[in-house]
Amino acid sequence: MSRASTTKTSAKTAAKKAGGTTRGTRVGGPPRKGGNGDGENGHAPPPEDATTLSAEARTRYLNYALSVITSRALPDVRDGLKPVQRRILLTMRRDLGLTPDARYRKSAKIVGDVMGNYHPHGDSAIYDAMVRLAQSWVMRLPLVDGQGNFGSPDGDGAAAYRYTEAKLRPAAIELLSELDKRTVAWRPNYDGSRSEPVVLPARLPHLLINGAQGIAVGMATSIPPHNPSEVIDACIAQIDAGKGVLPTKTLLKYIKGPDFPTGGQIVASRSELTNVYETGSGTLKLRGEWKLEERKGGTQAIILTSLPYGVVRGSLVERIAEIIVGRKLAALTDVRDESTGEVRVVLEMKKGTDPNLVMAYLYKNTSLQTTVGINLTCLVPGAPPITVHGADDGEALPPEENMPAVPERLSLGQMIRHFLDFRMLTVERRLRYDLALLRRRIHILEGFAIVFDALDETIRIIRKSDGKADAAKKLIARFGLSEEQVDAILELKLYRLAKLEILVIREELEQKQKEAKALEVILKSEAKRWALIKGELVEIKQLYGDKRRAKIAGATDEQEYSAEDFIVAEDANVILSTQGWIKRLREVKDLATTRVREGDSVLAATAGSTKSVVAFFSSLGACYVMRMNDVPATTGYGDPVQKFFKMEDGERIIAMMSFDPRVLEVPPPVEGGEPQAPFAVAVTKQGLSFRFSLSAHREPSTRAGRKYGKLNANDEIVMVSVTSGDRDGVLVVTSDGHALGVPVKDLALLSGVGKGSMLIKIDDDVRVLGAIVALAPNDSIVAESPKGKETSITYKSVLGKRAQAGTAIVRRDGFARVVPPAPTVPPLEVN
Repeated sequence: MSRASTTKTSAKTAAKKAGGTTRGTRVGGPPRKGGNGDGENGHAPPPEDATTLSAEARTRYLNYALSVITSRALPDVRDGLKPVQRRILLTMRRDLGLTPDARYRKSAKIVGDVMGNYHPHGDSAIYDAMVRLAQSWVMRLPLVDGQGNFGSPDGDGAAAYRYTEAKLRPAAIELLSELDKRTVAWRPNYDGSRSEPVVLPARLPHLLINGAQGIAVGMATSIPPHNPSEVIDACIAQIDAGKGVLPTKTLLKYIKGPDFPTGGQIVASRSELTNVYETGSGTLKLRGEWKLEERKGGTQAIILTSLPYGVVRGSLVERIAEIIVGRKLAALTDVRDESTGEVRVVLEMKKGTDPNLVMAYLYKNTSLQTTVGINLTCLVPGAPPITVHGADDGEALPPEENMPAVPERLSLGQMIRHFLDFRMLTVERRLRYDLALLRRRIHILEGFAIVFDALDETIRIIRKSDGKADAAKKLIARFGLSEEQVDAILELKLYRLAKLEILVIREELEQKQKEAKALEVILKSEAKRWALIKGELVEIKQLYGDKRRAKIAGATDEQEYSAEDFIVAEDANVILSTQGWIKRLREVKDLATTRVREGDSVLAATAGSTKSVVAFFSSLGACYVMRMNDVPATTGYGDPVQKFFKMEDGERIIAMMSFDPRVLEVPPPVEGGEPQAPFAVAVTKQGLSFRFSLSAHREPSTRAGRKYGKLNANDEIVMVSVTSGDRDGVLVVTSDGHALGVPVKDLALLSGVGKGSMLIKIDDDVRVLGAIVALAPNDSIVAESPKGKETSITYKSVLGKRAQAGTAIVRRDGFARVVPPAPTVPPLEVN
């Protein structure tokens, strides 16, 4: 019965006990006035088994989280497998017999049997897990031998499971070979129709060799693969050291670091590796490898020979091609993927290019260098014992030998210790199983030996008996045999009574007795069992050990990429149009003849070196800075500035400045110091103004730009201009015909991003049309009336104090706009 129905029944029972009817009975909720219930407020008390929604949700979510952690996402430290992987291997070996020497079977058959018998989840999840077990660029030691399209390092997916076939690789047998010797505990499957092992009796440290990736609820695991030979050497060193856990520094003499199947270069110092493996958490830098190849004409090409683990080769090639097409790295001219079985990506360079600078750029801006997260979280035995169900033969292991696994973050030494302890337990169980089989066989052979010494009498007893049961009873009474011995004697074929066959049986008995004594000696000596485990690990190393694929490079001073290294220094001019289009020209003879779109005009022009930067100031208080070399070089219209930066709707570029030292010297900012010159002045539509330092904007910005000012609602900036010093002034004109001149020194100087202070006092329906920075008293601004009449206003004629209403220039119609001055290109003077 569900929780809801139970609660409802309890409510009815409580109502009947109260002497009332069940109609309208409520559980919980605000009390009703009146009524005839037993509660203080006249309603029935809540039933004893009632529960709150929050408590029920908490309980069920915790159950879900526990299921994900223990039954899906995290591997077991003992066999290094997740449940779905374990069930795939179990099905292929035990149910389908897909050993390495068997024929391939359809993947659809394997997936169907796994899903129907052990893993009641989606077929795609099972097939994806099986595909990963077969991919040599994912697994350091693949466990499945796939036939057909099982994907590629280029990111191609595997074919549908109806088209592919698979069987086990020899390495998988090392995880399964001792399964039938009662070495591990078994439990019922999801529907109780059959049994499955809790873990596999792994003969090799699979978790460290192949690694694991998984995301659970509230935790995750990221265990990188390692070299099989190194891991086994570390295990042998731990065995030789005895109990306890070897220090990480000692283990790192054997395990140099992760060893990815795709190779690569791990950039990490010894101390970084030690810290990661001691804490079980951290990050390592992994990059692809490359070499130089000489070409005709004295040019060189960079050949990428390996890629970081998990990087899709096709995506990386596309990214490099985008960089070349976008002219972000002018030194590169072409990229080709010539890979076959091995990685070979060719990067063509211009003559005289430093390849180290090219690689520094690619490491920084592509996935050719990645950060590998390491999180050695896995399931380890460590909770109170649970009931253990036996295997299909009905015999179970003692409950205390099967501990439910719980998640824990381990160190490298702890992972090795857990595996070796599990291996000791497994070997002991295997030896006891083998010894039991030997003793059973010895018992049978001893019965044969007894009857062979009195063969004629035995035959006579059997001939005179009334059947098998009577013969068995008489033989037991005559020779003191057990029922098992008698059954074997009575089932004995007549040819085995020959003299030679009798000798064979006696030799077998002698041999079995020797083997049993040897096993008894090993079982009595822990040192001999460790020696046996060590010998088996050496054999596994000889079978599956190989050389490292990933190289370890210590943390050294690397060459930093600088965009200026690839820029040819030359003078250029940048043109900004009123509608926000920008372009770069080698030289400008006449701005009036510069090509712009219909209805557009030149707003500003500046000059500088291609290695310098140019800043664009927007109407919403953002400054966008880019290298002059990145401005599109064209004699056409150019490109909209929105192509290079992430601007908001309605945001316009109102000013442009070149930070070439020959135009404007902008020093770097001083951390924690006062704002330093040069300063710029900003004036807003609502009459606010402020000064700010340009030092914060001397470096290229991100696409989002950097803020230089804050704005009130519905306000915007109408003027940004550089000021040469305190002798300058600001001349502002409003829509109601007023003008005001204020010394620059009276304006607020901001040390951070702010709104500034009032420059001119205006009414709510009045706005500032424009402003200029006056370098001299006679500097003027031209304002135009709604009828088209222009009025020139000089700075000295309207000079006043800040926050005043200013001088009324016209009283009736006011001004419609400020006529922008004709743009000019500043000269480039040699310092």
